[in-house]
Amino acid sequence: MHRALASRWLNNALNIAERPRQLELPLFLCPSASSTRRMSAQCAVAYSSRVRALPWRTPRRCLHSHTADPTTTTTASPVPSSNILETPIQRRRLPKQCSGCGTLSQTSQPDQPGYFDLGRKAVRSYIGADQTTDRSRAEDKIYEDALKHFDHKELEHKGVDVEALAMSVVPSETRPQQTPKKPLCDRCHFLLHNHTGQSIYHPSMDSIRDTLMESPYKYNHVYHVLDAADFPMSILPQISQLLDTMPLRTKNRRSRAGKFYHGQQTEVSFIITRSDLLAPTKPQVDTLFPYLQDVLRDVLGRSGRNVRLGNVRAVSAKRSWWTKELKEDIWKRGGAGWMVGKANVGKSQLFEAVFPKGRMDWEPSKHQITVDMQARTARENALSPPETESETTPEPEEDAEAEEMDPNDNTAMDEFSLLPPAPKETQYPEMPLVSDLPGTTASPIRVPFGNGRGELIDLPGLERTGLEQHVKEEHRLSLVMQSRIVPEQLTLRPSQSLLLGGFIRITPRDPAPIMLTYSFTPIQPHISRTDKAIGIQEQTGEVNIDNIAVPGTGEKTKLAGSFELKWDVTKQRTGPLTRKDAVGLKVERLPYRVLSTDILIEGVGWVEIVAQMRTKDFFAPKPDAEAVHRAKPEPERKLSSLERLEALAEVPQRHKAPPVEEKAQGEPNWPIVDVYSPEGKFISCRRPMNGWMLNKPRVSAASQRQRPRKSMKGMKKLEKQRRREREAVSASTV
Repeated sequence: MHRALASRWLNNALNIAERPRQLELPLFLCPSASSTRRMSAQCAVAYSSRVRALPWRTPRRCLHSHTADPTTTTTASPVPSSNILETPIQRRRLPKQCSGCGTLSQTSQPDQPGYFDLGRKAVRSYIGADQTTDRSRAEDKIYEDALKHFDHKELEHKGVDVEALAMSVVPSETRPQQTPKKPLCDRCHFLLHNHTGQSIYHPSMDSIRDTLMESPYKYNHVYHVLDAADFPMSILPQISQLLDTMPLRTKNRRSRAGKFYHGQQTEVSFIITRSDLLAPTKPQVDTLFPYLQDVLRDVLGRSGRNVRLGNVRAVSAKRSWWTKELKEDIWKRGGAGWMVGKANVGKSQLFEAVFPKGRMDWEPSKHQITVDMQARTARENALSPPETESETTPEPEEDAEAEEMDPNDNTAMDEFSLLPPAPKETQYPEMPLVSDLPGTTASPIRVPFGNGRGELIDLPGLERTGLEQHVKEEHRLSLVMQSRIVPEQLTLRPSQSLLLGGFIRITPRDPAPIMLTYSFTPIQPHISRTDKAIGIQEQTGEVNIDNIAVPGTGEKTKLAGSFELKWDVTKQRTGPLTRKDAVGLKVERLPYRVLSTDILIEGVGWVEIVAQMRTKDFFAPKPDAEAVHRAKPEPERKLSSLERLEALAEVPQRHKAPPVEEKAQGEPNWPIVDVYSPEGKFISCRRPMNGWMLNKPRVSAASQRQRPRKSMKGMKKLEKQRRREREAVSASTV
């Protein structure tokens, strides 16, 4: 709380009493002037005008002090001046859990999450350790000491109204005190302000399952969060089996609803975050839902037969796409909502966007369908509010913020529990920290909502393969796709390769057609000769582009896989030739095929590769290498003259030519690309999304410098005019 200068406060106090103008000067600070009282009026006027000349001073401020209990209230009775400054200082303990990363608070290990530096200003302000250092100005100290040690009778003898002076000081108990904001731990503080920090130890799927088993709710819903940048590489294929979720009902519509397993009922939904990276508008993303479901089917395989994909949502917390609908879905379900996914897929940002805030006023009624959220153990029942609490007066919100942690309370903290205790519910709680660093959340973060209706739980991210460990530290943040990429069309010819960041190489396998590449990645693409690209990737040749990999990564480069362009996108890329409202040709009648695939880079993005082949080359029979190797060419035998004469003497027999049999189309000759990456990891493929057609092509500087194509209409007219002139000249000469 702010306060004005003590001189200003004292003048306001002295002006309350109806005294002569000369008493505005604090005479009790000058004992030598008490006997004579010969103070000129000019000095008093000059002093008062000097004080009023400061326009930034507020007319009413009070001294800064604290109380022991914020709930106690006092009346406006006069307070003795000797006790004005003798108020106890309020002390708070550190929060049990850091609201940014979820780690339990500690002050012993600075290099671990959850560490609070007691010397940091925000921490000292929260626990009340720096309240005694507020009075730093010497002028305030003089006035305060004078008010504290001066005799009241002498003040009255000098003409000072002590009662008015005491009433002008607002008691500390009645002053509105703003509750300080809960501080973050040092790790979250440096992540938020300095963008520096280290990832935590990522949990395993078994620990996630054990944490979910400790849920105090009967009804649990797992929101499996996927990243749109490398979709579907961030999926957990066997999540239903690993988390013991509820099996789906049969196709019989009369079948019973889901059963309870171990006293719980758990369901799964798929949430694709950052969907604004796929297309520029929301309607375009909505048209991709059939494609997203097909890709999920391909990834889940046999384990996805019993998984329903009607609950797939493509949301964007940045642009608020489908976040409102997901928030209402969380509110209607109630119970426990669990955010499960790999590291750095956007769980914390989605958590903040879909959490139902400000709904503590909700009260269940008998006409509403509510969710049974009774605790399953006696310990959780003890933590729930008693039935007689409705008869008592609710505590103010200051108690929730000033709640102290009792070190002797063993029921509030369980050392062997994977799920931390639930905090007290507030209208607008602190949300988890959002950072680009993978693995920001270190422990489950529980945030209740709806006056006991349920809670949303943010779980730590599961470990990825760790591509950022092979990249220089100053370039690690550049691997995260912050916004939608509008790629440039690059032509990849035979004997050329595509480099991404200098350490990921895509090379077509011979014989290879000309390919078009579109890099939907935040790292810079570059096309060069294959031999030169190999030297750049292995960090042994002449480096003409930036290689963001750490030294020594070239020795770990391996083949990540050979991927076929096995998806036919001729109909999508041909245009009006195959549209029914235009030419309406079938794909089988076209003399070419357009093939494509998407090469995925984990946590970074994808590269779309497109190639066009002739139909006869696409279905040409593949040569059998072993048969060609076994067959040895026989030397050509020359005929003698006698044999040539006998051959001419023979009468040729005319035979009917056998009917020409149509060659059956063989297996397609899919073009193949080889991808090389550090340790041969981080690479996968999916069916093409045709993202280049959904995004506006980038206009490069080279295309802007090109001269526009000139119309030939004027040239044709000029040629006709010149021809007529020549004919007229030739006719006149004849």
